[in-house]
Amino acid sequence: MDRRQFSTTALSLLGSAGICSGETLENENRSWSVAVIGHTGRGDYGHGLDTVWRHIPQTTIQGVADANANGLARELIKLGLNPDQGYSDYHRMLRELQPDIVAVCPRHVDQHCEMILAAVKTGVKGIYVEKPFVQNLKQLDKVVEACREGGTKLAVAHRNRYHPVLQTIDGLIRDGRIGRLLEIRGRGKGDGRGGAEDLWVLGSHVLNLMSYFGGAPETCSATLYRGGRRVMKSDRVVGGEGLGWLAGDELHATYRFARGVTGYFDSIANDGTKNLGFGLSLVGSQGRIQIWCDDSPLARFIPGNPFQAAVANGEVLPISTAGVGEIEPLRDLHKSIYQHILPVKDLLDAIRGDRDPICGLEDAGLTVEMICGGFESHRLGKTVEFPLLQRDHPLSKYE
Repeated sequence: MDRRQFSTTALSLLGSAGICSGETLENENRSWSVAVIGHTGRGDYGHGLDTVWRHIPQTTIQGVADANANGLARELIKLGLNPDQGYSDYHRMLRELQPDIVAVCPRHVDQHCEMILAAVKTGVKGIYVEKPFVQNLKQLDKVVEACREGGTKLAVAHRNRYHPVLQTIDGLIRDGRIGRLLEIRGRGKGDGRGGAEDLWVLGSHVLNLMSYFGGAPETCSATLYRGGRRVMKSDRVVGGEGLGWLAGDELHATYRFARGVTGYFDSIANDGTKNLGFGLSLVGSQGRIQIWCDDSPLARFIPGNPFQAAVANGEVLPISTAGVGEIEPLRDLHKSIYQHILPVKDLLDAIRGDRDPICGLEDAGLTVEMICGGFESHRLGKTVEFPLLQRDHPLSKYE
C-alpha cells in the first residue's frame, strides 16, 4: 500500500469506527466471527488483543483457547462468554469454529508461527497478531508463503504504525519544514531489558517506524556489548518471552534505507533516561520531529537548526492530523490506536478490499529482518545487506 492510499484508508476508517463520526464503510454491516488464542503464563493475551473485538460492532467472539485452565476460566468471564466457548486446545477450537478472524494474542513470540499456520490451515480470512511478529526469518518465510497461498490477510500489532499523524509528518518533510532530513535516531526504553531484548520487545516498534520513513532497509552494521566488552558466543542466553537466543546489555545499530537516509538504533540497559527515549527522532537541518511511541500526541515538532544551542523558551509544538500546533480534530484518536480499534478496522477493510493491511506481512517482515540483521552483523563482524541470506536466528550460528 502506498502512502496516498494509506492516508485515505486510515482517515476513512477513523470515520467508520464510530469513534470520530457516525459514518460507515460500504459493507460495514457484515458480521465477522472471531476466535481468540491466548496462553496464561506464557504471554497471556498481549496488550488488549483479546478485548478489542468487543469495541467493533461487526465482530463477535465465538470462542477462546488457553492451555491454562485457570487462565481460561478468567478469560471467559472477561470476554462474557459461556463455559462451552472455552477450549484448552486452539487447534480444536479452530477446527470446530472455523472463524473468520483469529487473534493471536500471547506476547511470547515462540508460539506465533505455529498458531498462525494453524489458523491459515483452517481457512481464516484474517489474523491479528501481537508483536514481536516471529522469532526468525525462517519462520517469517513460512508464514508469508502460507498466507499468500491461503489468501489470508495478516496484520501485526505495531499500533503506532496505523496512526494517521504519520501522513501529517510526511507532509512536513515533503514541504521542507525540517529542511533536509539528515538522519533518523531511535531508542528503546533502556530499562533492565536494554540491549538485545529491548531491540525485540520495544525496538520492534521503533524499527517499524524507521523503515516507514526511510524506506526498505538496505544494509545494517551493528555491535552488541556486555559489560562494556564485545559480546562473544559464551555470552548467549535463551531470552524470556520466547525470544530465543539473546546476548548483551548494550546494542548499537546503523541502517541505510532505500530513500537515502541513515538510521541509528541504540539501547543500553538501565541508561537512566526513565524510558523517555522510547521512540525516534527525524533530524532535519532546520528542525526535528520527535515521536514518542504510544504517547498522545504521538509527535512533536521542534523548529530550528537541531545543532544550535537551545534557547530557554524554545518551541515544542504538538503535531496533529490538522497540522503543527493544531488541536487534534479526530475525537478519541489516541483511544482508537491504543486499544487497537483502528488497526482491526484496517484489517477488516483489507479483507473486504483484497489489499495488504497497513502493517502486514511486508512491513512487519522488514522489522524482523532489521532485528535479525543486527544480530547477523555482530556475528559476522561486518555490514550485512538485506534481505539476509541467513534465515535461521543468527546467534544460533555463532561459532
